[in-house]
Parts: sequence; C-alpha cells; structure tokens
Amino acid sequence: MAEAVFPPGFFERDDPSPDTVFYGPPRLVEHIDARAIAAVGALYTELGLDDEVLDLMSSWISHFEHPPRRLVGLGMNASELAANPMMAEHVVHDLNADPVLPFPDASFDAVTCCVSVDYLTDPVAVFREVARVLRPGGPFVVTFSDRCFPTKAIRGWLRTEDEQHLQVVNAYFALSEGFGQVRGQLRTPPGPGDPLYAVWAPAK
Repeated sequence: MAEAVFPPGFFERDDPSPDTVFYGPPRLVEHIDARAIAAVGALYTELGLDDEVLDLMSSWISHFEHPPRRLVGLGMNASELAANPMMAEHVVHDLNADPVLPFPDASFDAVTCCVSVDYLTDPVAVFREVARVLRPGGPFVVTFSDRCFPTKAIRGWLRTEDEQHLQVVNAYFALSEGFGQVRGQLRTPPGPGDPLYAVWAPAK
C-alpha cells in the first residue's frame, strides 16, 4: 500500500547494515535543544499523557514534564533504556527487523515516538501495530525535528523539507487505517534553535 504513495527507494537508507551494530554503543546525549525538549514535554502535558504510556524508539531520557503513572520504553540499547529514570520497564526491540510490538492488544493509553520516526523502514506496519496496542481513543504522538543520523534515516526523509515531513507522517497514519483525525503542527515559535514538529491522532 505504501508503495502506491511513496516513490521507489523512499524507505532505503545509505547504511543498510543491521541497526543493532549502529546503536550498539550507548549515546547518552540529547538529540534536540532545550527549546525543542520543552515543546515535547508541553505537548505531552497538553494531551494528558499521564497513565500507561509506551515510548517507542526510546533512550535514556523521555521528555515528559510529569512522569506518567507507568512508562514502558522500547528501544535499541539496553544501557540507555536502563538509565531512563521515568521507566517502569523497558524492552530491547528492533522495529526495522520486526515491526510487531511485543505487547498484547489494547495495552496502553498512549504511545509516543520522539525524534525517531525518520529511521523507520516500514513505518506503516509499525503504525498499524501502534493502533493495535493502543486502547480506543488513545493518542499516538510523533514528534521530530531537523536533526538525524543521516546514514540511518530513510532517503525519502532526507530528500524532503521540514513542512513536507508533516505530510509524510500524516500519510503513515492514514495508510495504517488504525487512527482517527490526524493533527500536525510546528510546536516551537519562530527563531533560532531546533524546530519541533508534532503529528498525532487517536486510535480507532
């Protein structure tokens, strides 16, 4: 289905080697600046993400202003995930190797994915899985900026502009057929610093 919307090669990467190699060494760094981090947290608070939340493609920090009641992290590096003080539990899982989420249906009230959607090679399958593990009406909140590891980001992302990325993620939601009305917007004010974009929608 995605092949009918996106051109050939859109989901290819300059470095097609297993992600377990690239993400093996821990990177305890912040990937966006303080202004963008604040925008992520403010959005999570605005949307009321305070109960059982799954943080996809997570790391050593989750940008909640107030920790949810139960935060589960899924990511590539065990050391990074173990260092995250907000997490009740975590799972090491490579979504590009296997897009199936290791959780039962309707397990979470919300799912987040912060500055990582550009690395997914089969995003529609992942979005479909997110809809499955969400309880009806629970939001999937995808945030991104203009930074990335370029060798691991998909080529279609690298060849499109920031505003077009809103349309790309919107298409992922639509093609997954698991969500209601999609909203997307720039969450940071004009000015110097990393922009923070967000696209989110409720599970059907």
